[in-house]
Amino acid sequence: MIDFTAWDHLLQAYVNDQGQVDYARWQQESVQELEQWLQAVRQTDLTTLEQNSAIAFLINLYNALTIRQVLAKYPIDSIRPDFLGIPNWLAFLRFFTRKIYALSDRTLSLNNIEHDILRQRFQEPRIHFALVCASTGCPLLRSEAYCPDRLAAQLDDDAHRFINNPQKVRYEADSHTLWCSKIFKWYKTDFLAHAKSIPSYINGYYDGTDLPNDVAIAYLPYSWSLNQRMSS
Repeated sequence: MIDFTAWDHLLQAYVNDQGQVDYARWQQESVQELEQWLQAVRQTDLTTLEQNSAIAFLINLYNALTIRQVLAKYPIDSIRPDFLGIPNWLAFLRFFTRKIYALSDRTLSLNNIEHDILRQRFQEPRIHFALVCASTGCPLLRSEAYCPDRLAAQLDDDAHRFINNPQKVRYEADSHTLWCSKIFKWYKTDFLAHAKSIPSYINGYYDGTDLPNDVAIAYLPYSWSLNQRMSS
């Protein structure tokens, strides 16, 4: 069984209920603790894990590696660096595509974890409310680790929290328009594997009025600003 205790303690110490990360204090106090946990789980063999254990481990790993990349460069305002006001797309893409971690016998990038393993093997759309790339447009980072025995409840909570956040999803009845995070555009096929439409999927977690399937869908701007909390 994988021990998530150290990772859980780090999240509790440096992430608040709004998913904001105190990168400055984490960088000063606990970079080594994060690295030690990443080293401790390096020999994990995914083929020996049952589904919930594998998903929980991979989400935790993705989020931890994202944090590690930010801490290595902090202070920054975004994972998408600008040069003279122009987005540096190459550096941005490398954040996701660069091989940064050796897991068992395989060297992985963030994209490998998300697209090649999680999405291909498990077809679990709720991961898109749990994987956090350190941006405010992302889901809120949980202040606790994902655990196999509570994974379903944690992912349901993530989906509910994301879909009922008006910065991510909101319905304008007057214009008959459902405004959605671009996550629903980028991963549309994942959601449609579990529902007949995006409004139908959202209805499963939405606290407002039931959304009609013929509602117009528009997409909200995606913020790449860092999900940081300023130290007090």
